[in-house]
Amino acid sequence: MLRKRAWIGVGANLGEPRNQVLEAIDCLDRIDQIAVEARSALYQTAPIEAPDQPDFINAVVRVGTTLDPLSVLNCLLQTEEQFGRMRDRPRNSPRRLDLDLLLYGNKVLNSRELTIPHPRMQQRLFVLEPLMELEGNFEIPGVGFLATCINACHGQRVIKLTDGDRKTIADVD
Repeated sequence: MLRKRAWIGVGANLGEPRNQVLEAIDCLDRIDQIAVEARSALYQTAPIEAPDQPDFINAVVRVGTTLDPLSVLNCLLQTEEQFGRMRDRPRNSPRRLDLDLLLYGNKVLNSRELTIPHPRMQQRLFVLEPLMELEGNFEIPGVGFLATCINACHGQRVIKLTDGDRKTIADVD
């Protein structure tokens, strides 16, 4: 079967978010038919739409997979469950792990179960910055170029964590 590229957003803000994000990426790489090809740096980000909670640690990974998009989504949901994610909580609530299928090749999909590209990714600097780090300024199918989306994300705080936890500020005003 032909191998496709997909991009997955990884985030957490409960427990030990940094460790959970890194462990989740390792878990993804151990799933049959999914291979992590690259990962961005980790980013510390302020919550969006629910500010009264801890900051998130986020990253984006590029994977190669022979699974179809819905099967990838099911693997992500199972991995979240292994980390104690409860989906009965309100949207944007704190979580031990959040995995989002952002892109699957150049596919555009809008079904009851799954929307690709992820429907809010172009409004989330914590997705766009790590994606730009991995891939450069490419075009999100049906949305536009990453740089244009980044420029539209005014006022979101994103701090790139480097080795040794030194921080580089990447604020968009």
